[in-house]
Amino acid sequence: MSAKIEGNRPTAAMDQAQDFLDESKALHALIAPLEDEAFGQSTAFKGWTINDVLRHLHYWNWMAWLQLNDEALLVAQMKEIARAGGMRPVETAHVDGAAGQALVALWRAQAERTADVFAMADPKARLKWAGPDMSARSSITARLMETWAHGQEVYDQLGVVRENKDRIRNIVVLGINTFGWTFRNRKLDVPEPMPFVSLTAPSGEVWTYGAPSDAERIEGRADEFAQVVTQTRNIADTELKVTGPVATQWMGFAQCFAGAPEEPPAPGVRHTMTPQQ
Repeated sequence: MSAKIEGNRPTAAMDQAQDFLDESKALHALIAPLEDEAFGQSTAFKGWTINDVLRHLHYWNWMAWLQLNDEALLVAQMKEIARAGGMRPVETAHVDGAAGQALVALWRAQAERTADVFAMADPKARLKWAGPDMSARSSITARLMETWAHGQEVYDQLGVVRENKDRIRNIVVLGINTFGWTFRNRKLDVPEPMPFVSLTAPSGEVWTYGAPSDAERIEGRADEFAQVVTQTRNIADTELKVTGPVATQWMGFAQCFAGAPEEPPAPGVRHTMTPQQ
């Protein structure tokens, strides 16, 4: 893909690269005023602190950057994660234990570097990853999804209701595209057809997916659908209208991110905290 460079940003670029950067900037605006001590508070996601969230995002943003810059180091890092018995020790070591605003600065700078390099990449370029190779577009979309999903626990912990933008359509599409995979990942037969999905975007636009059906359908806000497929909310804690056994089963364990099957949070566990909590 050709791209004219103006300053540090190409004028022709993957929308997903800009969407990833914009979501990172939104999270940065939320945490920029915090004192260092505030980053040590635990969130409702597996007890991760805000520091843990940022170390995770920073490391995997860097790993995505390596996909386009140093494949050998990418592979070496994957092996290091295996030797360490998991990603958490490697993520912490990567920033030499940085925390608070020092960590914020590292994460923000890497997010910008990652956005820049993907903005200039061929969207269809095949890139090496831990599992099957993926396209450059899929890789940066995954970074957007991770930033948005892990950002949710930070917004929740700080008692802030996020003002979503239509860039969450990228996450909605991930949720739609992983309908079949969600079942196969649990060694279940994939029901056909996929339920009809009708969602209202933050802008008020209506997004629809699948063949219209009164028997199997999901209706509601796009941000709540995105929360369910990223497992940052239990379906019971949303106002999504779910009709039909297939739609009900899907929304009960929808998972748009890679890895072994994960269970969504129990009802009432994930929500926007109040100062008293």
